[in-house]
Amino acid sequence: MPENSTRYLLTAAARFLFPYKKQIVWASIALIVTAGLNLALVQYVRIIVDQGFVAASTTMLNQAILGFLVIALLQALGTFARFYYVSWLGERVTADLRKAVFSHIIGLHPGYFEANLSGEIQSRITTDTTLIQSVIGSSVSVALRNILLFIGGILFLFITNPRLTSVVLICIPLVVGPIMFFGRRVRRLSRSSQDEIANVGAYVGESIQQIKTVQAYNHEADDREKFSGHVETAFNVALKRITTNSILITAVMSLVFVAIGALIWVGGRDVINGVMSAGELTAFVIYAVMVAMAVAAISGVIAELQRAAGALERLMDLLHAENEIEAPSNPKTFSGKPSGALAINDLTFAYPSRPETLALDGVSLNIEPGENVALVGPSGAGKSTLFDLILRFYDPGFGNIKLDGIDIKELNPLDLRSHIAVVSQQPAMFTGNVWENIRYGRPDADEEEVRKAAELAYADNFIEELPDKYDSFLGESGVRLSGGQRQRIAIARAILKDPEILLLDEATSALDAESERQVQMALDSLMQNRTSLIIAHRLATVKNVDRIVVFEAGKLIAQGTHRELMESCELYENLARLQFSDADG
Repeated sequence: MPENSTRYLLTAAARFLFPYKKQIVWASIALIVTAGLNLALVQYVRIIVDQGFVAASTTMLNQAILGFLVIALLQALGTFARFYYVSWLGERVTADLRKAVFSHIIGLHPGYFEANLSGEIQSRITTDTTLIQSVIGSSVSVALRNILLFIGGILFLFITNPRLTSVVLICIPLVVGPIMFFGRRVRRLSRSSQDEIANVGAYVGESIQQIKTVQAYNHEADDREKFSGHVETAFNVALKRITTNSILITAVMSLVFVAIGALIWVGGRDVINGVMSAGELTAFVIYAVMVAMAVAAISGVIAELQRAAGALERLMDLLHAENEIEAPSNPKTFSGKPSGALAINDLTFAYPSRPETLALDGVSLNIEPGENVALVGPSGAGKSTLFDLILRFYDPGFGNIKLDGIDIKELNPLDLRSHIAVVSQQPAMFTGNVWENIRYGRPDADEEEVRKAAELAYADNFIEELPDKYDSFLGESGVRLSGGQRQRIAIARAILKDPEILLLDEATSALDAESERQVQMALDSLMQNRTSLIIAHRLATVKNVDRIVVFEAGKLIAQGTHRELMESCELYENLARLQFSDADG
């Protein structure tokens, strides 16, 4: 992302405001009109004092009061228009900003999320955008209105009494100086404050998501203490910002009212000496107060603008996060449905967070269309990493993967993944009902297709027993289902997608014996005529696959049938003897 400067942030904000030129024009007109009417009201006050009170003219007083009321009514209508259009802009720009950031984030490579907490990202998309909405929908309007009042007030001060106006102009630099000095510090503290608030949100999200583990280990007291630490840190940073802002406002207000006192003293002597009328002095003082209040309001708004600048910086960090997995400029496509032939050539890869450790080291493997291949080996041997690379969540450091002879880097990732279905060891469930979770595999599927997929996954029986059947709400991450039930929903999702390649990561590990038998039957049927890669720790579930591939420390050390590997691979033989002897016992 480019250097975070005021010019850059203004450009970024303008990009989201630019599509709404019409609303900006109407809001600007309303701002100018209301500011002008506000200044015009003071002239009626001058007339009321000089030609009504001092001249004791009832006729002039009535006319002045009538004009005053007409101007006030017009100002009220203008204020309505200003508030409506400015608030509309704030809400619209915030919505667009949220959509833009989420759209970018949801497409980033998974490696990005290894270094960035999901809770902090959520905080930026929600809390930071809300702050920006408040600034665009309120603070900017206040700032612009007061800038117009300041400029108009200075002009009317010159018209009313140029000599007194020079006193005002001398005071302006004294007021602007603290604004410029403290404003920079407020912006830095605002960024830090938003970061700390994001940390608080991230900690809350993680603790609630893992609430059963928290309570199972009696960790509530420790979590309360850690959370209090995060909250206090956020409070202390916010307190520094508030203190700086308070000093700024106090300094500005003090200087402003000292200047007003000087104006009244000098102007009062002019009235006594007959140099100016009481009405002119009244109008001058009102304009001076108006200018002073405009400066004070602008100084207060600057603090809000600096907070928004800090929030916008954080959002721009997200919006400009680089995606390492991009579609090529001219992606290749398949002439028809791919057959599912996979060619893995000298694949070498290390995770970005652990660059010194090779997760895969020179792996080569050819998988024929429709072949069922099991990947076995100790935890951390590289089996799940191979799945990540086939899905192109990461690109290898060396080597390549080809699907039907095409390097997957030459395909659009969306096209590649449309031909693959995944059932993981801990299947992902989304907040919603059964329909929505199964349809995740194919959103356009009709009810009959969803039911059929559930039946093939042997999930239909337990779904029909849920309180609202397929309309049953599953809770966050499917918390209302058992592990086995979640597994079968995930299998139904994969069946519904009807892919050419299946990636099964211990897909039956969470099931009881009877459910495992039923789901294994469904998987056997599903895997027919499809290329299937199965990660398995229980060798009994993969004894009958076409081929078993053995991994150890990121390397492919052996492959063959169960019987061949029992004779040729010591690691596989040890794993098999341990498991089957335990089963016999």
